[in-house]
Amino acid sequence: MRKKERKEPVPAADAERDDELDALYRTFTETNLIPLWTQIDDLMPEQPTPRARPHVWRWSELYPLAQRAGDLVPVGRGGERRAIALANPGLGGRPYASPTLWAAIQYLGPHEVAPEHRHTQNAFRFIIEGEGVWTVVNGDPVAMRRGDFLLTPGWNWHGHQNVTETPMAWLDGLDIPLVHQTDSSFFEFGPAALTDTSTPERSRAERLWAHPGVQPVALLGERPSSPISAYRWEHTDRALADQLAIEAEGHPATAAPGHAAVRFSNPTTGRDVLPTIRAEFHRLRARKSTVVRREVGSSVWQVFSGRGTAVVGGIENRLEHGDIFVVPSWVEYEIHAEADLDLFRFSDAPVFEALHLYRELTGRESTE
Repeated sequence: MRKKERKEPVPAADAERDDELDALYRTFTETNLIPLWTQIDDLMPEQPTPRARPHVWRWSELYPLAQRAGDLVPVGRGGERRAIALANPGLGGRPYASPTLWAAIQYLGPHEVAPEHRHTQNAFRFIIEGEGVWTVVNGDPVAMRRGDFLLTPGWNWHGHQNVTETPMAWLDGLDIPLVHQTDSSFFEFGPAALTDTSTPERSRAERLWAHPGVQPVALLGERPSSPISAYRWEHTDRALADQLAIEAEGHPATAAPGHAAVRFSNPTTGRDVLPTIRAEFHRLRARKSTVVRREVGSSVWQVFSGRGTAVVGGIENRLEHGDIFVVPSWVEYEIHAEADLDLFRFSDAPVFEALHLYRELTGRESTE
């Protein structure tokens, strides 16, 4: 039988001090106080240590589930939208892609109407495929078609209608987690019937604002969100193609060799389209790559077309049409194209830039 080790007696002065320290900590707990010296590693790490994890959601799984929800879950008052949120596995079951960004697949069946409402949260729609749905923003019907990027700034009335026999799904992006965390959310129901059920080729907002380099004099003045309701695919596609063509002619025009990128902007300020969300489109030629990057803040990407791989936090994932992946804050990432690869991206960068917290490292710096 093993003998008990003999313990040296604790000096009375030290024992008394330990008792007093235990009493102090109990008092801290009872009075809702927490000493910094017990929390500093968690509260002030040497660099960001995100709880969100790199993750990929497969379109081949998302769309059939959205279809099934379309068969079983009605659209209307109560749930309001048939939207399926992407839940990051590192965030404890919250319906958030990252601590600041919400992403979801919204599905609208034939001739369905999603009633009007408005909320504090800024929102957009990106159309991966299909057409036949109009979103009505403050009484202005806006057509939704493949490759289009559409805005619903905060506190704008909006609803949707599908005027066809074919269902349609798209990517929703909002700043729901940010607004929820800051206790700044307001929500209001609008009429169940849409205020305008017409289906114009171009919205009023596009007819006023979507002309390159010009603005209506009667409406001049800075706006916090872009007044352009829809950034159409034909313009995005041409801008990317022109960048690559100019690069091929020997002139600097692209983010990296074979990597064209555009940022959607607010024509009244030149800044981001929404105060809390940055949106971009990227095109990689086959066998080309983005630079290695780390940045404060998170981003969500969706593959519009093509094939490739994303290496996020050292984890490599194949990418195909419609796949969505998240890059958490300060996690290193790079993207490689197998075939020509088009990707839509949105991020929370405007928030961190406004707070002077944004930081990035690229290329060799990011791996040191």
